[in-house]
Order: sequence, then C-alpha cells, then structure tokens
Amino acid sequence: MTNPASARNNIAVIDVGKTNAKLALVDGNTLTEMAVVTRPNTVLPAPPYPHFDLKGHWAFFLNHLATFQANHGVDAISITTHGASIVLLQEDGALATPMLDYEHPGPDSLADTYSALRPGFAETGSPHLPGGLNGGAQLHWLFETDPALLARTRHIITYPQYWGFRLTGHVACDVTSLGCHTDLWNPWEAKPSSLVERLGISEKLAAAQNASDIQGPLTRTVCQATGLSPDTPVTCGIHDSNASLVPHLSQNGDPISVVSTGTWVVCMAVGGQPKHLDAARDTLVNVNAFGTPVPSARFMGGREYEMIRNGAQASPTETDRASVLANDVMLLPSVVSDSGPFAGRKMRWTHAPETDGQRIYALSLYLAMMTDTCLELAGGKGTTVVEGPFAKNADYIDMLAVLRPDGVETASSATGTSVGAAMLLVNSGRAETTRALTPPTKADLMRYAQNWRNRVASHVS
Repeated sequence: MTNPASARNNIAVIDVGKTNAKLALVDGNTLTEMAVVTRPNTVLPAPPYPHFDLKGHWAFFLNHLATFQANHGVDAISITTHGASIVLLQEDGALATPMLDYEHPGPDSLADTYSALRPGFAETGSPHLPGGLNGGAQLHWLFETDPALLARTRHIITYPQYWGFRLTGHVACDVTSLGCHTDLWNPWEAKPSSLVERLGISEKLAAAQNASDIQGPLTRTVCQATGLSPDTPVTCGIHDSNASLVPHLSQNGDPISVVSTGTWVVCMAVGGQPKHLDAARDTLVNVNAFGTPVPSARFMGGREYEMIRNGAQASPTETDRASVLANDVMLLPSVVSDSGPFAGRKMRWTHAPETDGQRIYALSLYLAMMTDTCLELAGGKGTTVVEGPFAKNADYIDMLAVLRPDGVETASSATGTSVGAAMLLVNSGRAETTRALTPPTKADLMRYAQNWRNRVASHVS
C-alpha cells in the first residue's frame, strides 16, 4: 500500500533507540518537533534471557498518543527503531518469545555453527558481529535453544513493524531494517538472502516493504484508547540510522556524509564512490528508504561517552583544553572493544587526565577521531552532517570540522531520527535545517589528530 498524498499537519513518531524510547510530535509543515516525551529503554533480566520491555513501551505510547491527540491532534503516525531486532509472533498475534536484547552474548555460544550457515559479506554487506547484532544469529540461537519455537512462530517481523502491527494489526518487514546487518537481506538484488531458506523461515518472514508504505489504518482498540481517528495512516517504518538519512536523500546527487549519533554512531556515505569495505572493521552496507545500498561504518560512540564520562558533569575550561592539546592527553581505542573500527583493542590513556574537564575534552576529541576513521572507511565524501546528541558537543564538532575538508554541518532537530521518520509522510525537499560551521584554524588540533592516528597505527601508548 503506497502513501496517499494528503495533508499531514501533526505527525506522531514512535522513535525507539537503544537507550531511550521516545514519542515525538512533528509539525508536518515545518518539520520541527512540537513535543517529545521519553522513557528509558530498560532491558528486562531473564528469564528466559534479557529482553526489551515491549509491554511497558506500548502503555507509554498509547498514553502519550492520547495526550498528543487531546492537546494538538494527531493526523498520522510514523515509526523508527534501532536495528538488530527481530520480533516473533504466534498465529494469534501474541509474542512467540520475548524480543531478545541484541547485546546478550547467548548467540556467541553457537557462533561456529552459525558461521557455517550465514552467507558471505559479498552477498549481504553484513559483517559477522558478536552477540545478537546479526538478526540471523538471533534467530538461529532462539530456534536451537527452544526447539518448539519455530513451529509456534507464524510471523517474523522487523522491529519498526512490530509497533505498526500493534497499531494496525498488519504484519510486514521494511527494507531498511532487513538491510541492517541482519544477514537476511541481499541489498544488491533487493531480496531475502540465502540464509532465509537455510533457516527454514521463507514462509514466516513477512514481506519487505518500503519504509514510506502505509502499513494500515488504526485498529478499533487503539482508536478507543487514544481518541485518534480510525483513518489515521501508519507508515511501515524505518531503521533509525536510515531515518537520519531521509532529510538528505532529496539532494541533487552530490555526495554527502551523514553521521547519526546516539548509542551508536553510524557514518553513512551517500552518493560517493565507496572504497572496498572491510568487514573486520565494522563496515557494512545499510539500505536507505528508497532501497538503495549505502556504504556505512559505525562504533558505539554514545555508549563510550557514557562509560568514560562516568556521570561527570564538568565542562572543559580553556586551561583543560590547552593542557590536553599540549601534553597529548589521548584516549586510544577501543572503549567498547567488541565492535567498531578497532575491535579487539583495549582502551588506554596516553596520560591520565588531571581533571574531569580534561577527561571530557579528550573524550570529545577521541569521538571525533573515531567518527573520522569511520567516514574514511565508508568512503564518505562531501559535506558531513552530524545529527543527534553529538551535534551539540562543540569540542567534538570543532575537531571534526578540522578533519573533514568538505565542511561540517549540524542538524537542528532535537531528535533527527524523528524528523526523518516524519518525512516519510510528507512530500518535501531537504527540509531539516542545518548549521554550517567554520573549521577552527588551530594547528594544535591537527597536530593532535595526526599524533592520535600515529599512536593508533603503531599501538604506541
């Protein structure tokens, strides 16, 4: 079902990131957020394994959809979620099993047998990742550890479409979520990979749709709970990093690099000539809203920020900055060591920071250096647009502006993924406001960056 052309003034966006679940109300005319509410995306402990709180999220979404409807009116709903997540449904629509947290190491116990099943990187553009980061690894582990699960599973759907199912009663997958290192999708031929047949799920995996397709109108139950009209359209939905790309896909074809920041920092090279992607360095092929392959690289930058910050609220002073640059106080990769371009390395400091401000400043420079590394690996060219929380980190942006000669811009929205998801429902050009930045002329930043690269290349601390 294709999105009909009609006015959508107020678009509610279900936006589930790995850290927080959000509901945003986006003005369909100005593409600015009118309201945003959040709740932690808390992982519930076993049994049967760590899983996401879908029940709690659903109550939260219904409650605030009702509030948005009462206070503003809701004309349409769009959906975006983190990737690496698969939902299994029984015939009656109930969960066949809880939705596995992709960071659970359980699938690693069957990594050898899964490796014999999964297609190669050339077919899927999907590297072999730890835990449940490959959707196919999740399914293999779940079916092997619960032999009755495959039989009781009627539908296998990707995560955005689970919320679409709760809202509309219709099942689907979307190409961006299937194309998010699941091993289940061939991005070059836009069809399921050979793994789908090997896992015996060809008849259970819901059909792939475009992110902007309408999954259906609201069910009567949802209308009664929220006050929304039964004619309210609901998009099929989109993987969150690809939602960040949507405002930039209507460009005139010039290359652009988009850095989506959150728990994951995902660097996507749109319209450029990619280098040979190195699966061992957490490069991958994403699939954008139009179904087009997008070379990408990523690291867990938001998680790393929180780990090193460790609750500190300090803001670096000019003295802190000067000391870090003069003394080469550097954080070297990797803080999260099981993913990213330097997987397997253990983080280390060249010199211990003397203040919290020094630590925060060196951390910001580290995150910029890691982002630049990922952009290089993905073949990123053209203007670099940073969206999400890191866009507000001036020290991070300053360093990145020094490193990216084609220019850096920051997206203005508080939740860039929400704007991108809302744009699935409106026909407009590149609508998200960005702010162009003048790179600092500080030679000491470039010198620091070169020293960081040299130390990383030689493993010298």
